[in-house]
Amino acid sequence: MEERESETSNKKKNKPWAFWSWAFASVIFRLILAYFPRNLNFSARPEVSTPLTSFRRLAEGYWLKQSSMSPYAGSMYHGSPLLLSILGPLTVRRYLWTSVNCSDVKIVCRYFMDGNEGLPNQLICSLVFVIADFVTAMLIRSTGLNLQMAYNQSLKSLGLVRLLENSELILSGDIAALVYLWNPFTIISCVGLSTSPIENLVIMLSLYGACTRRVPLAAFGWVLATHLSLYPAILIVPVILLLGYGPDAPPRKLLLQKFRESCSCDCSSQDKEQTSLHKELANQSVQPMLFSWKPVVFFTLWACMWAFYVLVLCAISVKQYGGLREMFKRTYGFILTVEDLAPNIGVLWYFFAEVFDFFRNFFLIVFHVNILFMLLPLAIRLNHRPCFLAFVYIAIASMLKSYPSVGDLALYMGLLGLDQLLRISIQLYADMQLSFFLFCGYVGVSLLSPVMHNLWIWRGTGNANFYFATAMAYACLQVCIIFSFISFMKTLTIILVVESVGAMLNHDRKLRKLSATAA
Repeated sequence: MEERESETSNKKKNKPWAFWSWAFASVIFRLILAYFPRNLNFSARPEVSTPLTSFRRLAEGYWLKQSSMSPYAGSMYHGSPLLLSILGPLTVRRYLWTSVNCSDVKIVCRYFMDGNEGLPNQLICSLVFVIADFVTAMLIRSTGLNLQMAYNQSLKSLGLVRLLENSELILSGDIAALVYLWNPFTIISCVGLSTSPIENLVIMLSLYGACTRRVPLAAFGWVLATHLSLYPAILIVPVILLLGYGPDAPPRKLLLQKFRESCSCDCSSQDKEQTSLHKELANQSVQPMLFSWKPVVFFTLWACMWAFYVLVLCAISVKQYGGLREMFKRTYGFILTVEDLAPNIGVLWYFFAEVFDFFRNFFLIVFHVNILFMLLPLAIRLNHRPCFLAFVYIAIASMLKSYPSVGDLALYMGLLGLDQLLRISIQLYADMQLSFFLFCGYVGVSLLSPVMHNLWIWRGTGNANFYFATAMAYACLQVCIIFSFISFMKTLTIILVVESVGAMLNHDRKLRKLSATAA
């Protein structure tokens, strides 16, 4: 026994060092890849950079603003003016202008037009996105630890102590953070200078604040994420559930069933005093969790305050260029109307390129309302699993949004490493029903997408159907992941019901034996 305890203690001591070594290795790996931006050319890939997340478009918008023009002039930049003010100065390459003579201005202009970037600015921009990825991974890790503690506490309240024996071996927070840091899509988005890491950071900031019930932080993250991308607005449902119920809670029906069974005792075999004492203990141990409205009210107030603050800053930034009305038209209007039909990893660009203009507004409403129709049924079914609900919402939005990228996939793939999602994914992979298919599908899409794009755009030996086929395969893989996890969550709830009923019956038998021996 002593040897086993020493081995487990040594493992626990070595695990943090292993995590931090792998985490810092991922940071170093990103910085190494940042030295070769021209050779890799990830920033020009439509799977990485979209009209909303492209760093080149952000540089163009900042150049227009510095030239006393509207950053939304033309059709280049469609992002937030706050992001333009923060990241815009990093796109200026002053040192090249001071190192050349006036006769070399044409050479410098040609250097800019070719897309070559100065090394110092390139490293600074890459460092910003590397820090964003690292902070996001740390937030995922902290969220996983909080979720694991809440999950263990909920199992204890159900009397399922034996299911906690192997729970310490699964460090969900560490696994989730490493999955996010070493995900190839996360690395490509970071090295490709996409602003997706910034969006993922503020989304995780909101979820972390809701899990730890830090209301100002949750409201700040949600408002900023909605301001940057609009689609994270649907995360208000899981955020409210996290603030009201907590990170993890057993199904309400399961608690009520356990409460009723614990209160049903034989009055003939027990005295009235023992029965009343048994009911009091049951009320203390298995009372169903009630929804707390106080943090939700505070969240609403803080969200209104942060939204007002963000709007004031945006109004000051775009005061000379049309005001907030122009900003809403060029950002949120651009997202909702799908004006840019450049090829991307999504499916809307091909559909709206082929549809007649007469039906365009109708199908715009259909595609956007389709996301809203899924919110209420999923919230009713998964209200006791707010983190899993957030994972499903993020996956649905990344599949049906106007301009998706692989950075959206990187976020919810990282959330798979969280405690309850990790248990579900382990069971799914153990069944070997869809795991091999999904793995081969993502590898095939990652390899074929650049090939099909090259055949269509550059070589002219293919057509749009070649590239759209990979986009359809990408969407089908996302649908398979969502449905697999939702169906297995239902099976997991049934398993918990069966285990709790068996544990409660054993508890009642022990009470009857004790009462019989006492009599």
